[in-house]
Amino acid sequence: MILLVDDRPENILPLKKILELHSFSVDTAESGEEALKKILKTDYSVIILDVQMPDMDGYEVANAIAGFSKAKDTSIIFLSAVNTDKKFITKGYTSGGIDYLTKPADPDILVLKVKTFHKLYNQQQELRAAQVSLRKEIDVRKQAQDELAERMQELQVVLASLPQMAFSVAPDNRIEYVNKHWFHYATDSTTFPTTHPDDDFWNDWTNSLDSGTEFIREVRLKALATGAYVYHLLRIIPIYQQGVLTRWIGTFTDIHPQKQAAELLEQQVNLRTNELLIKNMELERINHELQQFTWVVSHDLREPLRKIQLLNDTIKTKYLSNNPEASAYLDRSIQSSARMANLIKDLLAYSELSVPEPFQPTNLTDLLKELLLDFDELISQKEAIVTVDSLPIIDAVPTRIRQVFQNLLSNALKFAKPDQPPAIHISAERVDSKAIDSTPSATGDFCRITVCDNGIGFDEKFLNRIFIIFQRLHSQTSYEGTGIGLSIVKKNIDKHHGIISAQSRVNEGARFIFVLPIKQASSIPANEAR
Repeated sequence: MILLVDDRPENILPLKKILELHSFSVDTAESGEEALKKILKTDYSVIILDVQMPDMDGYEVANAIAGFSKAKDTSIIFLSAVNTDKKFITKGYTSGGIDYLTKPADPDILVLKVKTFHKLYNQQQELRAAQVSLRKEIDVRKQAQDELAERMQELQVVLASLPQMAFSVAPDNRIEYVNKHWFHYATDSTTFPTTHPDDDFWNDWTNSLDSGTEFIREVRLKALATGAYVYHLLRIIPIYQQGVLTRWIGTFTDIHPQKQAAELLEQQVNLRTNELLIKNMELERINHELQQFTWVVSHDLREPLRKIQLLNDTIKTKYLSNNPEASAYLDRSIQSSARMANLIKDLLAYSELSVPEPFQPTNLTDLLKELLLDFDELISQKEAIVTVDSLPIIDAVPTRIRQVFQNLLSNALKFAKPDQPPAIHISAERVDSKAIDSTPSATGDFCRITVCDNGIGFDEKFLNRIFIIFQRLHSQTSYEGTGIGLSIVKKNIDKHHGIISAQSRVNEGARFIFVLPIKQASSIPANEAR
């Protein structure tokens, strides 16, 4: 804004119109006192000041304005029609004026001067604003540097207190700080300790520098005192401030005792593994020999037993038909021979479970249909009712899974109630996991099969005994058997990577539940892979 000061309105009006025509905002004052009051309230870029005014002339006004800090950048142009001598012009400049024009002033010259001084005023304001902004920025940066220095000092105190080697690295890979432990492995604070030739990590460290990511590596450092290489865990993490990487903080942690312990443990594990392999091979050899022995003994014992049974029958028929007491004793001998023959047969079947046979898709429904034909006579004799739901096709060894159903059906028929026909129900459903109580699922990977009967049942407190070989819950005089059947069932289920359990109460029947995979991961049964 431009301020025109003149005690005569007729002088102010034409100057104001001229300046407004050049897009200047113009304010006026008709006395020095009025001008000073306005200058205290408003910023003016140029003041055009008449020299000859009553009460307070232009020189006095200019001297007063010079004392105002608010107007220190304001340019004063004197206008005078009387005081045109050199001494008055000089007085105008010494009073704080920038220019001195005599009336009548050339309007074009006056406008050019006003434009120049107005532009100068704006530039000075911009410069002053820039100076203020720069001063603020300098203060902020100085404060930030002070805070950074304080934080760096705190960081160095923390690093100095660590039991590990600690250091900080600038973004340009220059080491800034190291603690006292550093000098156990390095001669100065500007270079990294010497590492083992096989532990070159500089390329990876360079990649971490470029990407600004954490770096972790096991390295061996050469100790200055002994010259030995000591295992350390090197960890260097980036420190960011407002998204800018400012430095890296690193530590070398001594892990030599742990490495030695791990190496010793690994040696012991390898030693024990080799010993176990040798023992396992020896065990397999002994087991193979035992299987052969069992098979040979079982096979060779069956022939003499058949001869004993045949001879006993011949003696009873030809020579003891008139001697009831001798026939009774001979019948007991024949029955004992029969029990021994069954025992040998079951032992032979149990030993044959170790013979490898591959899994193959097996239709359990068809398998059970064929199996029930073998039980047809016994089922008719006992007037049993056997119902079989639709069973799935699973990966199995057909002969072995047949043994499972054969023994379970045989038990269900054997342990029937004397006064009630046996009722046996076989069902299956897909489940989502290998668990007896698993949740049914149409797309599950396992099959849960249940064999229920209405027989005499058993007390569940004996559940952990029924699948152990030769364990019996009833006397031989009450129920025939060798105590091997459920052991064969359990072993077959194990070899199919399945599980089996049972639920029962005395005189309330029994439920045998087993869970098998639909698809086998291996083509060889469990415990048979070499």
